[in-house]
Amino acid sequence: MLTIGSKPLTIYDVTRVARDYESVELSDEALRLMSLSRGWVDKILDSDKPVYGINTGFGELSNIFISREDTNKLQHNLILSHCTAVGDPLPEDVVRAVMMLRVNSLSMGYSGIRAETVQALIDMLNRRICPLIPCKGSVGASGDLAPLAHMAAALLGEGSVIRDGRVIPSAEALRDAGLAPVTLAAKEGLALINGTQVMTAIAALVCRDAEDIIKTADIAAALSLEALQGTRSAFDKRIAMIRPHKGQMDTAGNILRQTEDSVIIANHADCDKVQDAYSLRCVSQVHGATKDALRRILEAIDTEMNSVTDNPIVMLDTGEIVSGGNFHGQPVALVMDYLKIAVAELGDISERRISRLVDPKLSGLPAFLTAYPGVNSGFMILQYTAASLVSENKVLAHPASVDSIPTSANQEDHVSMGTIAARQAREILENVKYVLAVEIIAAAQGIDFLKPLEPGRGTKAAYDFVRSIVPYLSEDRIPTPDIMAARSAITDGRIVKAVEDAIGPLLS
Repeated sequence: MLTIGSKPLTIYDVTRVARDYESVELSDEALRLMSLSRGWVDKILDSDKPVYGINTGFGELSNIFISREDTNKLQHNLILSHCTAVGDPLPEDVVRAVMMLRVNSLSMGYSGIRAETVQALIDMLNRRICPLIPCKGSVGASGDLAPLAHMAAALLGEGSVIRDGRVIPSAEALRDAGLAPVTLAAKEGLALINGTQVMTAIAALVCRDAEDIIKTADIAAALSLEALQGTRSAFDKRIAMIRPHKGQMDTAGNILRQTEDSVIIANHADCDKVQDAYSLRCVSQVHGATKDALRRILEAIDTEMNSVTDNPIVMLDTGEIVSGGNFHGQPVALVMDYLKIAVAELGDISERRISRLVDPKLSGLPAFLTAYPGVNSGFMILQYTAASLVSENKVLAHPASVDSIPTSANQEDHVSMGTIAARQAREILENVKYVLAVEIIAAAQGIDFLKPLEPGRGTKAAYDFVRSIVPYLSEDRIPTPDIMAARSAITDGRIVKAVEDAIGPLLS
């Protein structure tokens, strides 16, 4: 059980709730703060003083006063009118992360929402009722209004949810779970949808997955170093020490440890090759820069996960209702664009190593990694697939945050597009998994041609694991199942585990 409001959340907390279905509860302090905040909202309602978000319209309609008897209807209508998202549903893990992060933000007591409304959202989360949230439609300022409205609609018994793999009406799911639809009070609809939790949820999960992908990239590079009979000298720790970026040092260490005791590399120590190509020699610099980027990105996402992104804000000490811009997604948008570039580069350099593996003029291996070229195409078209994915990533890596389209009759005249950036980062990450899968099976095929020479301790563990799920390509067969098998092992961490079981934890 994770207690919300007792300590700052981490991406590991988010992952456990989103993917492992850990339950959540509110701390006593969170309940106290929300009660205090709600008390200030109720006083404003009693005074009939016009205050934005409580008894006025929204956005360009903020100059319209709403009577006391219509404030609840105002909040209900706000949710319904904002359910405009389109496209495929967000994955369940993302939606669960969205719900958890929204609870965390609201529990800080600056949003004026009732504790029972937040508890209703927790009850849905703990009973695995997943609101159906279409993935497109947020401009990333005034929060993730449209997708969060679909989440809030499920609380009201409106819209659809996914439960036990089926799409069903929210009202039906609530009834079956013994829950009642929520009737929103003043300020609550706005509190539920005015935040950056959709882009932040996607960002948190992508960052968590990127940590594992970076380790996998180091494994793939070490396998290629073996298959291409490269040298370990470029990873000499003395080189990293005089350019002491932490990511570079960590990557160099990972490569050295994996290739330790490599008979393949030792056998070619005195060959006439002067130095390796950049895609091998500069692995620690390129992969390391991605590691360093991820550390910086995580700082921003950690901050955003534990922030209040509502508007207006209820000041707990004075009861002032202050309009600000914490809903603007620029902090997330910029770092997600950064992550897009950083992760895409792992795919870029991986594809260059794949290209070398299949080119006999560069590899010294049989053409396209097949013993019988001509009658067999071998790995020829697998490189095409990698090239296609890398090219697609170049388009996706264009920064979403440099674009802005005004909304709400120019009241909201600069927006972040942060949710687009986060979704693109997730898509790039998935593409890179496929590219690394191709490199891993191609490098294993290359190592087969070097037998009886053996790779290092870590690379041998990686090679043995790959051969346990993808057999040697003796003659042409349909390659897609091989790629999918390797990608699955990347996604669930089995290939990283195989290497770490042999040589200890890799640094990410």
